[in-house]
Amino acid sequence: MLFSTLSFAVMNALIKSLVHYHVFQLVFFRALGTLCIVVFLLQKKQLSFWGHQKGLLIARGVVGTTSMFLFFLGVHYMTIGSAVTLRYLAPLFVALLSVVLFKKALLPPQWFFFGLAFLGVYLIKGFDPTADLFGVIVVLFSALFSAGVYLLLSKIGTGDHPLVVVFYFMLIATALGGIGSLFYGVPLQIKDTPQLLLLGVVGYFGQIFMTRAFQSGPAAQIAPFKYVEVVFTLSIGVFYFQESYHFFHLLGTLLIILGLILNIRYLALQKLNQTKA
Repeated sequence: MLFSTLSFAVMNALIKSLVHYHVFQLVFFRALGTLCIVVFLLQKKQLSFWGHQKGLLIARGVVGTTSMFLFFLGVHYMTIGSAVTLRYLAPLFVALLSVVLFKKALLPPQWFFFGLAFLGVYLIKGFDPTADLFGVIVVLFSALFSAGVYLLLSKIGTGDHPLVVVFYFMLIATALGGIGSLFYGVPLQIKDTPQLLLLGVVGYFGQIFMTRAFQSGPAAQIAPFKYVEVVFTLSIGVFYFQESYHFFHLLGTLLIILGLILNIRYLALQKLNQTKA
């Protein structure tokens, strides 16, 4: 999981360093690199590209692409550390969507945990001078669509190979990013080519390492380490982009991570108690 978070942190840094390109172009190159790798692996494993649950796979691809687009757009309006932290509110939106769509009740401690996370959002908005309201709203919608991705992946389950799921996502993102680039793209600079091509590669390794991490042990023990990505990204922001963070901004980041980790631990404990019962 630490290798995964480092890979994603590097990808975030690449996105931040390439903000002079249109978001459609960033989506295109991010998806294209991963798509090439996934196509090679599907052919090597002799797996069908098109899967069994085409409707769900297409929906996952569209929702995932929308989340990616909104996140890359949000990076234009705030520090990279703030954008990554706010995107991690996706589990909160999963819980809220479950209440609305599936009538699942939130337990009282969960409201407290999510209250901590929302307080963190307020502090980040108030003490990050680069985080204007539009940027915050954009990244929060990115987190909302990420929550939709989690629900769709749960629905897809093991009915399709993970590589097929990623293939649909990257194919749709490449197509939409490419079409958008034709209309809104800016001329590419040769010096940026290595970074643009590297986007998909590090993104792919981030996904692979994350998958292997969750396969290697209990999710409740592994998941909290995913938030190390925030630490890596904040460090890159400070030392590479010379970003500065107010004490209360960092406190807000801590509250968001704390609220989400406490929720993970609480749900794991509830599940353990039910198993024992």
